[in-house]
Order: sequence, then C-alpha cells, then structure tokens
Amino acid sequence: MRKPLVAACLALAAAGAGAAPAAAADDTGKPVVDLRPVTESVGRIATDLGRAVPQAPTPTPGAQAVGFAGSVSLSNCSGSLIRMPDSRDDDPALVMSNGHCLESGFPAPGEVVVDQASSRSFGLLDANGTRVATLRAARLAYATMTDTDVAVYRLTQTYAQIKAASGIAPLTLNDTRPAAGTAISVVSGYWKRIYRCSVDGFAHRLKEGDWTWKDSVRYTAACDTVGGTSGSPVVDEATGKVVAVNNTGNESGERCTVNNPCEVDESGTVTVREGINYAQQTYPIPACFGIGNKLDLGADGCVLPKP
Repeated sequence: MRKPLVAACLALAAAGAGAAPAAAADDTGKPVVDLRPVTESVGRIATDLGRAVPQAPTPTPGAQAVGFAGSVSLSNCSGSLIRMPDSRDDDPALVMSNGHCLESGFPAPGEVVVDQASSRSFGLLDANGTRVATLRAARLAYATMTDTDVAVYRLTQTYAQIKAASGIAPLTLNDTRPAAGTAISVVSGYWKRIYRCSVDGFAHRLKEGDWTWKDSVRYTAACDTVGGTSGSPVVDEATGKVVAVNNTGNESGERCTVNNPCEVDESGTVTVREGINYAQQTYPIPACFGIGNKLDLGADGCVLPKP
C-alpha cells in the first residue's frame, strides 16, 4: 500500500529507521494518526520525495489533456470527486479513494464497512492543481480491502452545488472494463503530480500481506507511483473517464509482503515484479449505486463484497 511520504519521514525522524506510527494533519489542523508501520528506509523515502516533486505532465500524442480538475487531496492519500454514469446534478456528490486510506486504519481481510458517519474533509483541485474548495463527507458509504481496495464517501453537497461554488465537475466512472494497452493518467491530488503510462495487463490475483485483490490493473513502468498517490483516479486518456483507483506497488522485490505485492495466476504460479505498480478496477462500482447515488449492494449486477 502506498503510504504518505511526509508522514513517514516525520515518523522516522522521531524514531530512527524503525517502524513507528506516522502523523499527518487534516483540514482543521487536528492530527490524524496513521498506525500503519513505516517500512521504507530513509534512503528510499528521500529518493521518493525527490521523485514526487510536481512535474508538468506531458500528454500522450492524440490523447485529451488530463489535468487535476476533479482530483482531491486527503490528509494521507489522494482521491477524486466522482459520479456514476447515471448520476444527476442534484445527487449528493461522491469522493473515491482507497480502503487502506481510511482514518480508522486498514479494514481487515473480509471486512466491509457500509454507511458510517464521517466528517472527513477533502481539498478539491482545479485543472492546474490549485485548491479551490474544501469538500466535507456526510457518510462513508462503502469501504473494503477485500477483492478490491476502495472507499467511497457521500458528501454534504450535490454536484450542482460544488460546480456553482468552484466551477469543478466530477470525473465519471466508466462502467466497462479497460483493455490492455489503454493510455492512462494516474492523477495524485496529494502530490499534485500526474503519472502517464499504459495498462500493461492484469493480475488474476494480487496478494499483499493478508489482503488479496482480484483482476488488478498492472501499469507499464512509466507510472512509478510513490507514497501518497494511494487513491488516485486512473483516467483513460481517450475518454477522460476513471477506470481504476491506484493502490500499491512492489517496492523492494519481496514476495507477497506489505508494500511488495505479488501476482498469482489461475494455476497458482506466483510472479514478483519489483518496481511495478498497480490499481484496482472500478467498472463494477456503478452497478452498486442506484437513484440518488445510494449504495445498493443487492442490486442486479453488483459484485462488490458485502458485509
């Protein structure tokens, strides 16, 4: 899982290179404690911090320009303001990130969180990466790290209200599966950086520590995402629609450990790809949200894990 690098550096400064809780601040200035172990070395963090400096994106020839508009920054991760293909302007808006980015820590394997109160805040960015508004959650609609790694928050405002106040429209989730070779942009609101590459292929199963994800997107090497990019929308450059949510990468070549996921194929063969990063597909999500952007895990076609 991709941890926030600034928080990791603060923890290492306080405790040397050993594991320690990392702290960040939310939009009220209150500390947010991240109890995930800090496993990177000081050298790794310094390298990644250098790589994470915002850079001007270079669009793929022939692709539409993907910017930061609709992306959000969390206290510890990235995310995006999203809508379903059938969402209406007067529906309560939604923000998507990773399940492992929850304020409460990682959901356990098999755990599904549904309809919990939340007042989490998000910094909404415009096309240039400038923060133009603060969004506030009303509920955590759905979160899990089982089969996928996703969290969806229901906001206090509608899409129309957000657009009127900020000029920013949501990103639309694509409800069809992306294809290998698709040109994509991974848009990090945390770092205000865009990574551009292609879908290299898919991992039948992606195993990391105690968690297993299904049919994960594998990037080509150009998307060398770092800590803090967790939850970033993965945008199809041809359509501008979201096809996945960025969540992890193999950092040091270990086999199936935390921060070192491994691929497991249909026959059980394990493959380790050091330095390669992954995302979780989002096309199954729209089938689970109905009228008014309400979660309906019993809807026809909804295959998201249930509590």
